[in-house]
Amino acid sequence: MPARPRPEVPQALHLARLAQATPGEWVVLPGGRVRTLNLSGRVEGPALTGWLVCLTGEAVVDLPLSNFVRLRASEGYRVGESEPWTAFDTRAGTVLLLMPDA
Repeated sequence: MPARPRPEVPQALHLARLAQATPGEWVVLPGGRVRTLNLSGRVEGPALTGWLVCLTGEAVVDLPLSNFVRLRASEGYRVGESEPWTAFDTRAGTVLLLMPDA
């Protein structure tokens, strides 16, 4: 009996490694609006509403009116399209994930 071809094994996408390939630039994941960023210095946030999640490291999200949010690994904050924000890292290797609303 001839051997059946084996189906290709699905591969997981390592978000932190994907982001680390282009420090300081948002990387949009295929097939959606989700993006990841290896935070290097200070980055202006895009005008989108959705969840900003810290995957690794630690970041500060600077908000209007002298407010800020500190995000540690696995913590998230909901950003709004009408609320401009800027993020900067406080630890090397900080990676953020932005999941915009549909």
